Amino acid sequence: MNQLLKRAYEANPNGDAIVCGGERISWAQLRQRVAVLAAGLSAAGVRAGDRVAVMIGNRPEFVIAFFAISQLGGVLLPVSTRLKGPEVAHSVNDAGAVFLLADAAYCDQLPARGDIASVKDVFVVGNDVPADARPFLELLSRPALDTVAKPGEEDACAILYTSGTTGRPKGAVLTQLGVVHSSMVFAHEFELTYHDRSVAAVPLAHVSGLIGNVTAMVACAGALVILPEFKAGRFLKLAEAERITHTLIVPAMYSLMLLEPELENYDLSSWRVGASGGAPLPEHVHRQFAQRVPSLSIVNAYGATETTSPTTIMPRGSMDGRLDSVGKAVPGCEIIVVDDLGCEVPPGETGEVWIGGPHIVGGYWRNETATAESFTAGFWHSGDIGMKDADGFLYILDRKKDMIIRGGLKIFSSEVESVIAEFPGIVESAVVSKPCPVLGERVHCFVYGPAGDISDELRTFLAARLADYKVPETVSVTPQPLPRNANGKIVKRQLRDRLINSAS
Repeated sequence: MNQLLKRAYEANPNGDAIVCGGERISWAQLRQRVAVLAAGLSAAGVRAGDRVAVMIGNRPEFVIAFFAISQLGGVLLPVSTRLKGPEVAHSVNDAGAVFLLADAAYCDQLPARGDIASVKDVFVVGNDVPADARPFLELLSRPALDTVAKPGEEDACAILYTSGTTGRPKGAVLTQLGVVHSSMVFAHEFELTYHDRSVAAVPLAHVSGLIGNVTAMVACAGALVILPEFKAGRFLKLAEAERITHTLIVPAMYSLMLLEPELENYDLSSWRVGASGGAPLPEHVHRQFAQRVPSLSIVNAYGATETTSPTTIMPRGSMDGRLDSVGKAVPGCEIIVVDDLGCEVPPGETGEVWIGGPHIVGGYWRNETATAESFTAGFWHSGDIGMKDADGFLYILDRKKDMIIRGGLKIFSSEVESVIAEFPGIVESAVVSKPCPVLGERVHCFVYGPAGDISDELRTFLAARLADYKVPETVSVTPQPLPRNANGKIVKRQLRDRLINSAS
């Protein structure tokens, strides 16, 4: 990673590296700030291999901290700013982090110092520094450090804790090789150069933000335009003002932008590619963007923390006729679809998606049991049910644990959700199983967006478009957005629990 950064600031020293609010940092200035922070961290006691937790939101200090830790050969432990004390303590203790860098805005979410025994000191960015912490500015008082660590390809670069939609989060160990490979894949697949400007609208602590935005821009020496918090109108204003060319965001963000009445009034002509990942992109959203922002090519992508982000990307110009596909395997990636015995199935048949390649993580941090359960001969078991067609395009049908079996008939929740998305007024939905003593499971859906009870209208709408057994028999309209974990994924386990509790 350090060599990739060196190449960036040598290639484009005076170009924008980071833009955030009114602050602009060139690649040369970024290199200086990284070296100064590295000197401070080194003086504090950070050594090669040490884990340093960073609970900082979307702001330049997160990026600078990542590169400074990397310069020392340390390991970044990004901590989501949405986590609460016990959740923070779990990842910090599990990783054995020696220091914690935190944003003052989130200090009330930090665990008590006694609950994070491995942490020697907490350094806080901002003015409101708790009594048991130290100012981040203390780390910036030494001359820049010139020496740069040279870690091996398989050494850890970062530990990202998985989203925990189905259980306790595990620390996925991103290797130096995996991070560099994925960064170069993004740059290659999206044809990124130092002229490109990417908006980071997803959390930088998530693998999509860290790799799809931060290190992808390092790979091409382009500009990272940081959006502290996503709001559709704010995103569009920033996209126009900064002449952005690229971004990687989730489908819900595209949907919210379509609700902006002034969308056509923004000059988005420089925005040429928008990757969409994390969930299926509804077809009507893609069609509307093609009409309303004609310069933009939205491409589906698929990846995970365990794949250091990219696994598949839709080749440019291939979306037509394949809007439900997540694309083809990226360079160096191998994808197989297997049955319950782990045997590869032919094209056109469904099974679990297994993924191999240099970008696959080196296992879960100090968790041999979980590693053995999730990895086979270098392939990671994604837990997703999918299908590859004869041309190599991958289709993700559902999470293995989210598939509903009603009276022996398999129902892929993502298929139903994609049709629900076409119903007027619905912002997001989640289809889950509802226990049934007769059929085993029935179909229930939660929807957010509409005002009032639209159950009958929605079921009639779906009945005209889906087989009868796929139509949700019951509907819950919620007044609040659906529950999401720290990485922004809908937590269906909580929704299923709601159904069980409401029935008891």
